[in-house]
Amino acid sequence: MVTTDPAYTDFVLARQAQLRRAAYLMCGDATTAEDLLQEALVALASRWESVDHPDAFVRRVIYRQRVSLWRRTRREVVSGHLPERSMADGTEERARDQEVHDALRTLPPRQRAALVLRYFEDLTEAQTAEVMGIRIGTVKSLSHQAVARLREELTAGRAEQREKEGTR
Repeated sequence: MVTTDPAYTDFVLARQAQLRRAAYLMCGDATTAEDLLQEALVALASRWESVDHPDAFVRRVIYRQRVSLWRRTRREVVSGHLPERSMADGTEERARDQEVHDALRTLPPRQRAALVLRYFEDLTEAQTAEVMGIRIGTVKSLSHQAVARLREELTAGRAEQREKEGTR
């Protein structure tokens, strides 16, 4: 049974934009992100009365649905446009940066999810481990590998840009 509790509606209205951003950062496609968020919110509505931490529940559903989708398709669709943003806190500008998005797309799904949950969604290692269904040590390892790979990608991208500017 789907809930009619006004608290659910308030939760969706308050958190929808941030959860959509998290879904987008995990999958790199606005349409897929909308689908993941919609599925997660439907799952939350059906279990609203029994869920203690709705934010974590929705993130977990988004993450697990994304991993399931990745396992089925084993490929990514890159989108050229970003979803609408509703908040203007410093992370929005960094998340909007095309260079960072391009670098994020090069990461494997688990590394990307760990990075998004830890640094874009600002979850603790324990919360990230809970959402992803893995151990804290694995979160640390995935985050470390993802950050190292992002640094390599961003450094290579900047060197390539300088080279292009120098040859013009």
